[in-house]
Amino acid sequence: MRLKPNLKKCLTTRYGVLQHISKSAVVIFLLICQPAFAERPTVLALGDSLTQGYGLAQDDGFVPQLMQWLAEHDTPAHIINAGVSGDTTAGGLARVEWSLTEDVDAMIVALGSNDMLRGISPDNIYRNMESILKIGQQLGLRLMIIGVRASGNFGPIYKQDFDAIFPKLANAYHAEYAVHFFENLLDPTQPSQPAIKYLQGDRMHPNKKGVRKAVETIGPIVQQLISE
Repeated sequence: MRLKPNLKKCLTTRYGVLQHISKSAVVIFLLICQPAFAERPTVLALGDSLTQGYGLAQDDGFVPQLMQWLAEHDTPAHIINAGVSGDTTAGGLARVEWSLTEDVDAMIVALGSNDMLRGISPDNIYRNMESILKIGQQLGLRLMIIGVRASGNFGPIYKQDFDAIFPKLANAYHAEYAVHFFENLLDPTQPSQPAIKYLQGDRMHPNKKGVRKAVETIGPIVQQLISE
């Protein structure tokens, strides 16, 4: 884990300074520095409209609900919402480096849906995703992938190649892996489709209740990510 800026400041206080202050002053010094040691991990959530919280009130989106779930389960974290509506894996790659400020400890990558809707080559998607993960790996970040499943619109070969991208990369980069954002929202009568009661009117994006259901599945995996 990279050191937080305030922790760096505490740790770089010269030893000679501490030699010439009283015990009570040392206690005060340590109390000032204590929040740096207890600080919540910071996670960048790099994604598209599902991450951004498209069509929802600010507190009802994926990131706020995930942060609330983690706090309720005694694993609080600060999550940066780096979701951009309509973004592709190429778009995520173009902005990931400047999104990863020095306080970030872990990264969730939740991209690929818009690539699939556009029929972008699975090989291109794989390369973009791998490049994003390599950047995170080089910075020493803990990594997580939220997978995507292709529809059958582009044929069985495309679906097979597309669906294989995410578990393969998770395995190669030792990333935590959530199978699909909608995994906990599927309609038992149509297993490949989310239940309508969990979707907004566009039938593409989850409503508040749908996000809550998604977080129930994704939350424990994020716990693993930040607890390592």
